[in-house]
Amino acid sequence: MKVLAIDTSNEVLGVSLADDHVVLAEYMTNLKKNHSVRVMPAVQEVMEACGIKPAELDKIVVAKGPGSYTGIRIGVTIAKTMAWSLQIPLVGVSSLKLLAASGRYFDGYISPLFDARRGRIYTGLYRYENGVLQTVVEDCNVSSAEWGTRLSALEAPVLLIGQHVALHEAVLAKKLGDKMAVADWTLHNPRPGELARLGMDEPDAEIHTFVPNYIRLVEAEAKWLEKHKRESH
Repeated sequence: MKVLAIDTSNEVLGVSLADDHVVLAEYMTNLKKNHSVRVMPAVQEVMEACGIKPAELDKIVVAKGPGSYTGIRIGVTIAKTMAWSLQIPLVGVSSLKLLAASGRYFDGYISPLFDARRGRIYTGLYRYENGVLQTVVEDCNVSSAEWGTRLSALEAPVLLIGQHVALHEAVLAKKLGDKMAVADWTLHNPRPGELARLGMDEPDAEIHTFVPNYIRLVEAEAKWLEKHKRESH
């Protein structure tokens, strides 16, 4: 099975091509700019390097969020378009689950996180069981203080992972104490090869109804809805 994986949901732009359980190629940058311009050349470069034509692909996998509102839309739009035009399955994988996958060898819980501004984070809770990444708490948008309190009740240590951990580390440390571990900085970037691997085990999405997982409304949309709600009363 030849799988093309695309991630533009956060700072990292990642593209990979896998054939069954072999990652043939990965393209990855950690630059929060121009994802819309750079992603298709990255896809083309990976495909050409592997000598694989679009018609030979069996599945498209995309990181569906949460994360950057614009970034998520870019990746999902491209993935849906390719899957529809090639008439092949589309799979969406949580961007947080993808990040958590880097903590494979940690003996405890894994809490990936992205900054959601104003003291809040996008996060979830995961754990490897018999080599399989399991979801313990579904992805959510929560204040870092509240999340720290919830994690403090766990009996096992917790690995925090993600480029934005430093923004919330002090708050979480107050709640978790010595239960808290922070991943090495080299693990903070989600690997597109992992995205392809995770997507092989996820159920196919319905292409036309598949939408990104923003978890919450973007600020502009929330303000617009609130304004019109007040005007209607």
